[in-house]
Amino acid sequence: MKIYTKKGDAGTTGLFGGQRVSKDDVRVECFGTLDEANSTLGLLRVKLGNEHPWQPQLHKIQKDLMDMMSHLARPSDAKKTNPNPLPTDGAQFCEEWIDELESQMTSPSDYFLLPGGNEVSALCHVARTQMRRGERRLVSLMAVDTVHPAIPAYINRLSDLFFTMARAEMDKAGVAEEKWQLFLYKRFKKAEEPTKPDQPAA
Repeated sequence: MKIYTKKGDAGTTGLFGGQRVSKDDVRVECFGTLDEANSTLGLLRVKLGNEHPWQPQLHKIQKDLMDMMSHLARPSDAKKTNPNPLPTDGAQFCEEWIDELESQMTSPSDYFLLPGGNEVSALCHVARTQMRRGERRLVSLMAVDTVHPAIPAYINRLSDLFFTMARAEMDKAGVAEEKWQLFLYKRFKKAEEPTKPDQPAA
């Protein structure tokens, strides 16, 4: 079977179930952005090397993204059912890994950071921002069709995960973070803290 079909030469593509839509359709933009993020994860895994302890979790995320993309490619009114599993545990999986990574770091996640640090950390930030863009496209899709709630929860948590992974990599490598400013809720909390009374002169 040849990889090319020529069916998309006029600017349309097929969805799960057979319907054809424009290649800039909101649904295609959504799963296409997640496909882009998944490719970045592939590059990240290559950079990490086969023996890196993150490999099993990243492999799971890549497979879960493929499954979620297949579900996003299926309109809710499609007659054909999707045989691919839907990862309903994604948000919890991310939260548990985030907690594990943060417990091993020497400082808490309190600041917005300038993306960078080293190559692995920078790649994690690229993945984070691609997930955020995928999330925005997902919200646009949710405005016109039903999406299982496990998908937006997972995608939302993945961006938090990759931020934490970027920090964990820098912490492990001993690379100093370039901080921008405190998270907004941290700034509010700090502003609400009572000021300490002046100490009497000795």
